[in-house]
Amino acid sequence: MTLTVLFAASNEDWHKYGRALSDAFTQEGLDAELVTRASPQDVDYIVYAPTSTLQDFSPYKNTKAVLSLWAGVERIVTNDTLTFPLIKMVDPGMTQSMVEWVVGHVMRYHLGMDSHIVNPQREWEWHSNPLAQERRVCILGLGSLGTAVGEQLCRMNFRVSGWSRSAKNLDGIETFHGSDGLRDALATGEILVLLLPDTAETENTLNRETLAQLPKGAYILNPGRGPLIEDAALIEALDSGQVAHATLDVFRTEPLPQDHPFWAHPNVTVTPHIAAATRPVTSAKEIARNIVRGEKGEAFLNLVDRARGY
Repeated sequence: MTLTVLFAASNEDWHKYGRALSDAFTQEGLDAELVTRASPQDVDYIVYAPTSTLQDFSPYKNTKAVLSLWAGVERIVTNDTLTFPLIKMVDPGMTQSMVEWVVGHVMRYHLGMDSHIVNPQREWEWHSNPLAQERRVCILGLGSLGTAVGEQLCRMNFRVSGWSRSAKNLDGIETFHGSDGLRDALATGEILVLLLPDTAETENTLNRETLAQLPKGAYILNPGRGPLIEDAALIEALDSGQVAHATLDVFRTEPLPQDHPFWAHPNVTVTPHIAAATRPVTSAKEIARNIVRGEKGEAFLNLVDRARGY
């Protein structure tokens, strides 16, 4: 019997993903029809973006799963009408994009490139940079993205540490976990990378107290989620020199308001949420594979843990 897969996202998303999803269904041998409208009782799966007009899932009595186009699920995970499995997007293309963005900015900080590129020196000031094995990089968040970033930095010989809520064991990465381990992890963060999910527990992970636990003159990269940082506390840390520079790709309000102090601060680089985006072709393949698993009665990959919020 032909499956009905409802595409519940914006028209712009439809133009990006519609053909890629149909092609992926064919490649996986799925007998499935991708539609933008359907009677709720006929829908087997929903491909979803939180910007969709669909917010009440209660009429979809026969739906087997919602497959998100986004990696972040904070805007949907608390929806009480969504009672069937919710699957977050873990896309190889998006992961590679994140790795490249983080590694690029880690190297920028590691080599002090801003002093030569962004603000050309007027005087000859020679100095030698440390080697990668002499630089400590700490990653807060060791999910699929954080692990991929850490593994690449390890291959480049950086001294990599990481922190997560629960214990992890990763080759080449010194790991910390739980509230007691956060202080120890932060102490290793000469360059700190934030890749935590946005939950009630992670909001303001970087605040006045935790920023003070970083090595003086630390650098911060946030391609994760805006609410991970207390904005006013970061400005204070930048002004005092506790933090040398911050490159921020995500914010509490997006686009970042024009009057926000981050725009004018000399030690902040703003990038417009470009570190990692879902790639239509690779993400469509992940969605199709998960639907195949569902039809075979196998466990879905990347299933959201509602209790943890991600």
